[in-house]
Amino acid sequence: MAGHAVAEVFAAWAGGLETEAIPQAARDVARHALLDVAGLCIAARGADYVGAALAAWDAEGPCTALGHRRGLDAAGAAFINGTAAHGEDFDDSFEGTPVHASAVVLPAVLAAAERHGRSGADLLRGYVVGAELMCRLALVAPTAIHRAGFHPTAVIGALGAAAGVGATLRLSPRQITDALGIAGSMASGIIEYLAEGTWTKRLHAGWAAQAGLRAALLGREGFLGPRTVLEGEHGFFRAFGTPGITPDFRFVTEGLGADWQMAKIAFKPYACGTMLHPFIDCAIRLAREGVGAAEVDEVICRVGEGTVHRLWEPLAEKHKPSTPYSAKFSGPFAIALGLVEQAAGLEQFAEAKVGDPDLLALAARVRYEIDPDNPYPRNYTGEVRAVLRDGSVREAQQPWLRGGVRAPLGHAEIVAKFRANAAYGGWPEREIGLLEAWCERLYDQGDLGEVAAFRTP
Repeated sequence: MAGHAVAEVFAAWAGGLETEAIPQAARDVARHALLDVAGLCIAARGADYVGAALAAWDAEGPCTALGHRRGLDAAGAAFINGTAAHGEDFDDSFEGTPVHASAVVLPAVLAAAERHGRSGADLLRGYVVGAELMCRLALVAPTAIHRAGFHPTAVIGALGAAAGVGATLRLSPRQITDALGIAGSMASGIIEYLAEGTWTKRLHAGWAAQAGLRAALLGREGFLGPRTVLEGEHGFFRAFGTPGITPDFRFVTEGLGADWQMAKIAFKPYACGTMLHPFIDCAIRLAREGVGAAEVDEVICRVGEGTVHRLWEPLAEKHKPSTPYSAKFSGPFAIALGLVEQAAGLEQFAEAKVGDPDLLALAARVRYEIDPDNPYPRNYTGEVRAVLRDGSVREAQQPWLRGGVRAPLGHAEIVAKFRANAAYGGWPEREIGLLEAWCERLYDQGDLGEVAAFRTP
Protein backbone atom coordinates (compact mmCIF):
# COMPACT_ATOMS: atom_id res chain seq x y z
CA MET A 1 0.00 0.00 0.00
CA ALA A 2 3.07 2.28 0.06
CA GLY A 3 2.51 5.52 -1.83
CA HIS A 4 -1.27 5.36 -1.61
CA ALA A 5 -3.29 8.16 -0.05
CA VAL A 6 -4.78 7.40 3.37
CA ALA A 7 -8.35 7.45 2.03
CA GLU A 8 -7.38 5.01 -0.75
CA VAL A 9 -5.95 2.52 1.74
CA PHE A 10 -9.09 2.60 3.87
CA ALA A 11 -11.35 2.45 0.81
CA ALA A 12 -9.53 -0.61 -0.52
CA TRP A 13 -10.23 -2.42 2.74
CA ALA A 14 -13.82 -1.18 3.00
CA GLY A 15 -14.64 -2.07 -0.61
CA GLY A 16 -13.32 -5.59 -0.18
CA LEU A 17 -14.80 -6.41 3.24
CA GLU A 18 -17.15 -9.39 3.26
CA THR A 19 -19.68 -9.95 6.00
CA GLU A 20 -18.10 -13.26 6.97
CA ALA A 21 -14.91 -11.43 7.98
CA ILE A 22 -16.64 -9.30 10.63
CA PRO A 23 -15.67 -10.67 14.08
CA GLN A 24 -18.15 -11.39 16.84
CA ALA A 25 -17.08 -8.41 18.95
CA ALA A 26 -17.94 -6.02 16.11
CA ARG A 27 -21.22 -7.85 15.48
CA ASP A 28 -22.16 -7.52 19.14
CA VAL A 29 -21.62 -3.76 19.02
CA ALA A 30 -23.66 -3.56 15.82
CA ARG A 31 -26.50 -5.51 17.44
CA HIS A 32 -26.55 -3.26 20.49
CA ALA A 33 -26.16 -0.09 18.44
CA LEU A 34 -29.26 -0.87 16.39
CA LEU A 35 -31.37 -1.37 19.51
CA ASP A 36 -29.93 1.72 21.14
CA VAL A 37 -30.44 4.00 18.14
CA ALA A 38 -33.96 2.70 17.50
CA GLY A 39 -35.01 3.32 21.10
CA LEU A 40 -33.55 6.81 21.06
CA CYS A 41 -35.34 7.66 17.82
CA ILE A 42 -38.64 6.71 19.41
CA ALA A 43 -37.81 8.51 22.68
CA ALA A 44 -37.23 11.81 20.86
CA ARG A 45 -39.97 11.52 18.22
CA GLY A 46 -42.20 14.04 19.99
CA ALA A 47 -39.42 16.45 20.92
CA ASP A 48 -39.71 20.03 19.73
CA TYR A 49 -36.34 20.00 17.98
CA VAL A 50 -37.24 16.85 16.04
CA GLY A 51 -40.54 18.38 15.04
CA ALA A 52 -38.78 21.50 13.79
CA ALA A 53 -36.25 19.45 11.82
CA LEU A 54 -39.00 17.37 10.23
CA ALA A 55 -41.07 20.42 9.32
CA ALA A 56 -38.03 22.05 7.70
CA TRP A 57 -37.35 19.06 5.43
CA ASP A 58 -39.47 19.40 2.29
CA ALA A 59 -38.63 16.27 0.32
CA GLU A 60 -41.04 13.31 0.47
CA GLY A 61 -39.97 9.79 -0.41
CA PRO A 62 -40.01 6.06 0.33
CA CYS A 63 -37.75 6.05 3.40
CA THR A 64 -38.59 5.81 7.09
CA ALA A 65 -37.96 8.15 9.99
CA LEU A 66 -38.74 5.87 12.94
CA GLY A 67 -41.92 6.90 14.72
CA HIS A 68 -43.07 9.41 12.07
CA ARG A 69 -45.89 8.78 9.64
CA ARG A 70 -44.48 10.79 6.76
CA GLY A 71 -42.20 9.07 4.23
CA LEU A 72 -39.02 10.96 3.35
CA ASP A 73 -36.30 10.81 0.77
CA ALA A 74 -33.19 8.92 1.88
CA ALA A 75 -31.31 12.04 2.94
CA GLY A 76 -34.30 13.22 4.95
CA ALA A 77 -34.68 9.89 6.77
CA ALA A 78 -30.96 9.92 7.58
CA PHE A 79 -31.21 13.50 8.85
CA ILE A 80 -34.26 12.98 11.08
CA ASN A 81 -33.15 9.63 12.51
CA GLY A 82 -29.66 10.97 13.18
CA THR A 83 -30.98 14.10 14.84
CA ALA A 84 -33.34 12.10 17.04
CA ALA A 85 -30.74 9.47 17.93
CA HIS A 86 -28.20 12.05 19.05
CA GLY A 87 -30.54 14.74 20.33
CA GLU A 88 -30.67 13.66 23.98
CA ASP A 89 -26.94 12.83 24.16
CA PHE A 90 -27.87 9.31 25.30
CA ASP A 91 -26.29 7.59 22.28
CA ASP A 92 -23.08 5.59 22.28
CA SER A 93 -19.62 7.11 22.30
CA PHE A 94 -16.17 5.84 21.34
CA GLU A 95 -14.08 5.31 24.43
CA GLY A 96 -10.76 6.18 22.80
CA THR A 97 -11.78 9.84 22.34
CA PRO A 98 -15.34 11.18 22.22
CA VAL A 99 -17.13 10.64 18.94
CA HIS A 100 -20.69 9.35 18.46
CA ALA A 101 -20.51 6.83 15.62
CA SER A 102 -23.81 4.97 15.65
CA ALA A 103 -26.09 8.03 15.62
CA VAL A 104 -24.39 9.09 12.37
CA VAL A 105 -23.65 5.87 10.55
CA LEU A 106 -26.75 3.79 11.31
CA PRO A 107 -29.25 6.42 10.06
CA ALA A 108 -27.18 6.86 6.89
CA VAL A 109 -26.88 3.16 6.07
CA LEU A 110 -30.48 2.41 7.09
CA ALA A 111 -31.71 5.05 4.67
CA ALA A 112 -29.42 3.83 1.88
CA ALA A 113 -30.37 0.20 2.39
CA GLU A 114 -34.10 0.95 2.49
CA ARG A 115 -33.96 3.20 -0.57
CA HIS A 116 -31.83 0.87 -2.67
CA GLY A 117 -33.22 -2.50 -1.58
CA ARG A 118 -30.12 -3.81 0.21
CA SER A 119 -29.99 -6.70 2.64
CA GLY A 120 -29.38 -6.84 6.37
CA ALA A 121 -25.89 -8.17 5.65
CA ASP A 122 -25.21 -5.08 3.51
CA LEU A 123 -26.45 -2.94 6.39
CA LEU A 124 -24.16 -4.69 8.86
CA ARG A 125 -21.15 -4.30 6.60
CA GLY A 126 -21.88 -0.63 6.04
CA TYR A 127 -22.33 0.08 9.74
CA VAL A 128 -19.09 -1.55 10.86
CA VAL A 129 -17.10 0.15 8.06
CA GLY A 130 -18.48 3.61 8.83
CA ALA A 131 -18.15 3.20 12.59
CA GLU A 132 -14.61 1.87 12.21
CA LEU A 133 -13.57 4.91 10.19
CA MET A 134 -15.10 7.33 12.68
CA CYS A 135 -13.36 5.68 15.62
CA ARG A 136 -10.01 5.57 13.81
CA LEU A 137 -10.25 9.20 12.70
CA ALA A 138 -10.98 10.18 16.30
CA LEU A 139 -7.57 8.76 17.27
CA VAL A 140 -5.56 10.58 14.59
CA ALA A 141 -5.21 13.83 16.56
CA PRO A 142 -6.99 13.52 19.94
CA THR A 143 -8.52 16.79 21.26
CA ALA A 144 -7.36 18.74 18.16
CA ILE A 145 -10.82 19.06 16.59
CA HIS A 146 -12.53 20.10 19.81
CA ARG A 147 -9.80 22.64 20.56
CA ALA A 148 -10.32 24.16 17.11
CA GLY A 149 -13.99 24.76 17.95
CA PHE A 150 -15.50 21.94 15.92
CA HIS A 151 -17.61 18.97 17.01
CA PRO A 152 -15.75 15.75 16.09
CA THR A 153 -18.97 13.78 15.61
CA ALA A 154 -20.18 16.35 13.08
CA VAL A 155 -17.05 16.69 10.96
CA ILE A 156 -15.71 13.13 11.24
CA GLY A 157 -19.25 11.84 10.87
CA ALA A 158 -19.62 13.03 7.29
CA LEU A 159 -16.68 10.82 6.28
CA GLY A 160 -17.87 7.89 8.37
CA ALA A 161 -21.33 8.03 6.81
CA ALA A 162 -19.82 8.23 3.32
CA ALA A 163 -17.70 5.16 3.93
CA GLY A 164 -20.61 3.28 5.51
CA VAL A 165 -23.03 4.01 2.67
CA GLY A 166 -20.30 3.15 0.18
CA ALA A 167 -19.85 -0.26 1.77
CA THR A 168 -23.62 -0.81 2.04
CA LEU A 169 -24.07 -0.10 -1.68
CA ARG A 170 -20.94 -2.09 -2.59
CA LEU A 171 -19.17 0.80 -4.25
CA SER A 172 -15.72 0.21 -5.67
CA PRO A 173 -12.63 1.38 -3.75
CA ARG A 174 -12.26 4.24 -6.23
CA GLN A 175 -15.87 5.31 -5.70
CA ILE A 176 -15.45 5.16 -1.91
CA THR A 177 -12.25 7.20 -2.15
CA ASP A 178 -14.10 9.84 -4.15
CA ALA A 179 -16.96 9.76 -1.63
CA LEU A 180 -14.53 10.41 1.23
CA GLY A 181 -12.94 13.26 -0.70
CA ILE A 182 -16.35 14.79 -1.37
CA ALA A 183 -17.47 14.35 2.25
CA GLY A 184 -14.49 16.39 3.41
CA SER A 185 -16.10 19.41 1.75
CA MET A 186 -19.49 18.65 3.29
CA ALA A 187 -18.25 18.32 6.89
CA SER A 188 -19.39 21.02 9.32
CA GLY A 189 -20.41 21.65 12.91
CA ILE A 190 -19.11 24.12 15.52
CA ILE A 191 -19.52 23.78 19.29
CA GLU A 192 -20.80 27.27 20.07
CA TYR A 193 -24.02 25.63 21.28
CA LEU A 194 -22.16 25.36 24.59
CA ALA A 195 -22.59 29.08 25.20
CA GLU A 196 -26.36 28.89 25.69
CA GLY A 197 -27.39 25.26 25.42
CA THR A 198 -29.04 25.76 22.04
CA TRP A 199 -30.02 22.98 19.65
CA THR A 200 -27.31 22.94 16.99
CA LYS A 201 -25.35 19.99 18.39
CA ARG A 202 -28.55 17.97 18.24
CA LEU A 203 -28.61 18.12 14.45
CA HIS A 204 -24.90 17.39 13.96
CA ALA A 205 -25.28 13.62 13.71
CA GLY A 206 -28.24 13.87 11.35
CA TRP A 207 -26.57 16.47 9.16
CA ALA A 208 -23.41 14.35 8.93
CA ALA A 209 -25.52 11.28 8.07
CA GLN A 210 -27.25 12.97 5.14
CA ALA A 211 -24.02 14.63 3.98
CA GLY A 212 -22.18 11.32 3.90
CA LEU A 213 -25.07 9.67 2.10
CA ARG A 214 -25.04 12.35 -0.59
CA ALA A 215 -21.24 12.14 -0.89
CA ALA A 216 -21.43 8.37 -1.44
CA LEU A 217 -24.07 8.77 -4.15
CA LEU A 218 -21.96 11.41 -5.88
CA GLY A 219 -18.95 9.11 -5.73
CA ARG A 220 -21.04 6.30 -7.19
CA GLU A 221 -21.86 8.50 -10.17
CA GLY A 222 -18.22 9.33 -10.86
CA PHE A 223 -17.97 12.74 -9.19
CA LEU A 224 -14.30 13.16 -8.29
CA GLY A 225 -13.04 13.97 -4.79
CA PRO A 226 -9.46 14.56 -3.59
CA ARG A 227 -7.63 11.36 -2.70
CA THR A 228 -5.58 13.28 -0.13
CA VAL A 229 -8.65 14.59 1.69
CA LEU A 230 -7.17 13.54 5.05
CA GLU A 231 -3.45 14.23 4.89
CA GLY A 232 -3.21 16.85 2.14
CA GLU A 233 -1.77 20.33 2.50
CA HIS A 234 -5.31 21.70 2.57
CA GLY A 235 -6.85 18.52 3.96
CA PHE A 236 -9.26 17.60 6.70
CA PHE A 237 -6.94 17.87 9.70
CA ARG A 238 -5.48 21.16 8.48
CA ALA A 239 -9.02 22.55 8.28
CA PHE A 240 -10.50 21.07 11.43
CA GLY A 241 -7.43 20.50 13.62
CA THR A 242 -5.27 22.60 15.91
CA PRO A 243 -1.68 23.70 15.20
CA GLY A 244 0.77 21.90 17.43
CA ILE A 245 -1.12 18.60 17.46
CA THR A 246 0.37 16.48 14.70
CA PRO A 247 -1.98 13.97 13.05
CA ASP A 248 -0.86 10.33 13.07
CA PHE A 249 -2.53 8.71 10.07
CA ARG A 250 -1.31 5.25 10.99
CA PHE A 251 -4.42 5.07 13.16
CA VAL A 252 -6.53 5.05 9.98
CA THR A 253 -4.65 2.36 8.07
CA GLU A 254 -2.79 0.02 10.41
CA GLY A 255 -4.47 -3.18 11.57
CA LEU A 256 -7.54 -2.88 9.35
CA GLY A 257 -9.59 -6.04 9.66
CA ALA A 258 -7.54 -7.24 12.65
CA ASP A 259 -7.72 -4.48 15.26
CA TRP A 260 -11.35 -3.35 15.35
CA GLN A 261 -11.57 0.04 17.05
CA MET A 262 -15.37 0.18 16.76
CA ALA A 263 -15.55 -2.84 19.05
CA LYS A 264 -14.59 -0.36 21.81
CA ILE A 265 -17.75 1.71 21.41
CA ALA A 266 -19.32 2.43 24.82
CA PHE A 267 -23.05 2.46 25.53
CA LYS A 268 -24.32 5.14 27.89
CA PRO A 269 -26.16 4.57 31.17
CA TYR A 270 -26.74 8.33 31.56
CA ALA A 271 -28.35 10.86 29.20
CA CYS A 272 -25.57 13.44 29.17
CA GLY A 273 -21.99 14.14 28.09
CA THR A 274 -19.83 11.02 28.27
CA MET A 275 -17.02 12.54 30.30
CA LEU A 276 -19.51 13.32 33.10
CA HIS A 277 -20.47 9.69 33.61
CA PRO A 278 -17.67 8.66 35.99
CA PHE A 279 -18.40 11.74 38.11
CA ILE A 280 -22.09 10.84 38.29
CA ASP A 281 -21.09 7.34 39.40
CA CYS A 282 -19.01 8.92 42.17
CA ALA A 283 -21.86 11.16 43.30
CA ILE A 284 -24.32 8.28 43.35
CA ARG A 285 -21.86 6.21 45.36
CA LEU A 286 -21.53 8.99 47.95
CA ALA A 287 -25.32 9.33 48.17
CA ARG A 288 -25.72 5.60 48.71
CA GLU A 289 -23.10 5.77 51.44
CA GLY A 290 -25.26 8.29 53.28
CA VAL A 291 -24.06 11.69 52.09
CA GLY A 292 -27.11 13.97 51.94
CA ALA A 293 -27.36 17.14 49.88
CA ALA A 294 -28.24 19.30 52.89
CA GLU A 295 -25.01 18.40 54.69
CA VAL A 296 -22.73 19.19 51.73
CA ASP A 297 -20.77 22.43 52.06
CA GLU A 298 -18.68 22.04 48.92
CA VAL A 299 -17.90 19.47 46.22
CA ILE A 300 -14.56 19.47 44.40
CA CYS A 301 -14.12 17.47 41.20
CA ARG A 302 -10.64 16.78 39.81
CA VAL A 303 -10.91 16.85 36.04
CA GLY A 304 -8.91 16.55 32.83
CA GLU A 305 -7.93 19.89 31.32
CA GLY A 306 -9.39 18.89 27.94
CA THR A 307 -12.91 18.68 29.41
CA VAL A 308 -13.04 22.11 31.03
CA HIS A 309 -14.24 24.19 28.10
CA ARG A 310 -17.18 21.87 27.49
CA LEU A 311 -18.28 20.75 30.95
CA TRP A 312 -17.03 23.26 33.51
CA GLU A 313 -16.78 26.69 31.87
CA PRO A 314 -18.30 29.23 31.77
CA LEU A 315 -18.93 28.30 35.38
CA ALA A 316 -21.95 30.61 35.78
CA GLU A 317 -23.75 28.74 32.98
CA LYS A 318 -22.72 25.38 34.40
CA HIS A 319 -23.94 26.29 37.90
CA LYS A 320 -27.32 27.39 36.52
CA PRO A 321 -27.92 25.86 33.06
CA SER A 322 -30.06 28.08 30.86
CA THR A 323 -31.79 25.14 29.12
CA PRO A 324 -32.30 21.42 29.77
CA TYR A 325 -29.87 20.73 26.94
CA SER A 326 -27.21 22.90 28.54
CA ALA A 327 -27.65 20.87 31.73
CA LYS A 328 -26.46 17.77 29.88
CA PHE A 329 -23.02 19.38 29.60
CA SER A 330 -22.78 20.77 33.12
CA GLY A 331 -20.46 19.11 35.61
CA PRO A 332 -22.04 20.84 38.62
CA PHE A 333 -25.59 19.89 37.61
CA ALA A 334 -24.55 16.29 36.94
CA ILE A 335 -23.03 16.03 40.41
CA ALA A 336 -26.21 17.48 41.93
CA LEU A 337 -28.33 14.91 40.10
CA GLY A 338 -26.13 12.06 41.29
CA LEU A 339 -26.31 13.17 44.92
CA VAL A 340 -30.05 13.98 44.98
CA GLU A 341 -31.70 11.85 42.29
CA GLN A 342 -29.16 9.00 42.15
CA ALA A 343 -30.04 8.86 38.46
CA ALA A 344 -29.38 10.81 35.25
CA GLY A 345 -31.82 9.54 32.66
CA LEU A 346 -34.14 11.37 30.31
CA GLU A 347 -36.46 12.39 33.14
CA GLN A 348 -33.64 14.03 35.09
CA PHE A 349 -32.89 16.47 32.27
CA ALA A 350 -36.47 17.65 31.82
CA GLU A 351 -37.44 21.30 32.34
CA ALA A 352 -38.78 20.78 35.85
CA LYS A 353 -35.56 19.26 37.13
CA VAL A 354 -33.32 21.85 35.51
CA GLY A 355 -35.30 24.59 37.27
CA ASP A 356 -35.43 22.80 40.64
CA PRO A 357 -34.11 25.26 43.28
CA ASP A 358 -32.67 22.54 45.51
CA LEU A 359 -30.71 20.97 42.65
CA LEU A 360 -29.43 24.38 41.55
CA ALA A 361 -28.46 25.33 45.10
CA LEU A 362 -26.37 22.17 45.33
CA ALA A 363 -24.89 22.65 41.86
CA ALA A 364 -23.73 26.12 42.93
CA ARG A 365 -21.58 24.46 45.60
CA VAL A 366 -19.70 22.31 43.05
CA ARG A 367 -16.36 23.43 41.61
CA TYR A 368 -13.49 21.82 39.74
CA GLU A 369 -9.71 21.54 39.89
CA ILE A 370 -7.57 20.53 36.94
CA ASP A 371 -5.63 17.33 37.55
CA PRO A 372 -2.48 17.41 35.39
CA ASP A 373 -2.22 13.63 35.68
CA ASN A 374 -5.77 12.93 34.53
CA PRO A 375 -5.57 10.42 31.65
CA TYR A 376 -8.31 12.00 29.50
CA PRO A 377 -8.88 11.25 26.61
CA ARG A 378 -7.14 7.87 26.87
CA ASN A 379 -9.35 6.95 29.80
CA TYR A 380 -12.42 8.55 31.39
CA THR A 381 -12.21 8.68 35.18
CA GLY A 382 -13.98 10.43 38.03
CA GLU A 383 -12.69 11.85 41.31
CA VAL A 384 -15.05 13.65 43.70
CA ARG A 385 -14.39 15.10 47.15
CA ALA A 386 -17.35 16.28 49.25
CA VAL A 387 -16.64 18.59 52.18
CA LEU A 388 -19.47 18.34 54.69
CA ARG A 389 -20.75 21.09 56.98
CA ASP A 390 -19.27 19.35 60.02
CA GLY A 391 -15.82 19.59 58.41
CA SER A 392 -15.53 15.94 57.47
CA VAL A 393 -14.56 14.89 53.95
CA ARG A 394 -16.00 12.06 51.89
CA GLU A 395 -14.38 10.92 48.64
CA ALA A 396 -15.20 8.64 45.72
CA GLN A 397 -13.26 7.56 42.64
CA GLN A 398 -14.37 5.87 39.43
CA PRO A 399 -11.38 4.44 37.55
CA TRP A 400 -13.05 3.93 34.17
CA LEU A 401 -16.15 4.47 32.08
CA ARG A 402 -19.08 2.27 32.98
CA GLY A 403 -20.52 0.99 29.70
CA GLY A 404 -17.06 0.93 28.11
CA VAL A 405 -14.60 -1.87 27.46
CA ARG A 406 -13.65 -2.34 31.14
CA ALA A 407 -17.24 -2.45 32.38
CA PRO A 408 -19.56 -3.02 29.40
CA LEU A 409 -23.32 -2.98 29.71
CA GLY A 410 -24.76 -6.45 29.19
CA HIS A 411 -27.32 -7.30 26.52
CA ALA A 412 -30.13 -7.28 29.08
CA GLU A 413 -29.16 -3.75 30.12
CA ILE A 414 -29.13 -2.56 26.51
CA VAL A 415 -32.58 -4.08 25.97
CA ALA A 416 -33.90 -2.52 29.18
CA LYS A 417 -32.59 0.89 28.06
CA PHE A 418 -34.18 0.44 24.63
CA ARG A 419 -37.55 -0.47 26.12
CA ALA A 420 -37.47 2.40 28.62
CA ASN A 421 -36.62 4.90 25.90
CA ALA A 422 -39.32 3.63 23.56
CA ALA A 423 -41.86 3.83 26.39
CA TYR A 424 -40.68 7.39 27.14
CA GLY A 425 -41.52 8.17 23.51
CA GLY A 426 -45.08 7.00 24.05
CA TRP A 427 -45.04 3.65 22.24
CA PRO A 428 -47.34 0.91 23.52
CA GLU A 429 -45.84 -2.31 24.85
CA ARG A 430 -46.89 -4.37 21.83
CA GLU A 431 -45.15 -2.06 19.37
CA ILE A 432 -42.06 -1.89 21.55
CA GLY A 433 -41.84 -5.67 21.40
CA LEU A 434 -42.25 -5.70 17.62
CA LEU A 435 -39.51 -3.11 17.15
CA GLU A 436 -37.20 -5.00 19.49
CA ALA A 437 -37.74 -8.24 17.58
CA TRP A 438 -37.12 -6.47 14.25
CA CYS A 439 -33.85 -5.00 15.49
CA GLU A 440 -32.70 -8.38 16.80
CA ARG A 441 -33.14 -10.11 13.43
CA LEU A 442 -32.50 -7.28 10.96
CA TYR A 443 -28.92 -8.14 10.03
CA ASP A 444 -30.10 -11.60 8.91
CA GLN A 445 -32.92 -10.31 6.69
CA GLY A 446 -32.91 -10.22 2.91
CA ASP A 447 -34.24 -6.65 2.80
CA LEU A 448 -35.44 -3.81 5.01
CA GLY A 449 -39.04 -3.83 3.82
CA GLU A 450 -40.47 -4.18 7.34
CA VAL A 451 -39.01 -0.89 8.52
CA ALA A 452 -41.97 1.06 7.10
CA ALA A 453 -44.16 -0.61 9.74
CA PHE A 454 -42.44 1.53 12.37
CA ARG A 455 -43.37 4.92 10.98
CA THR A 456 -46.17 5.07 13.55
CA PRO A 457 -47.23 2.60 16.26
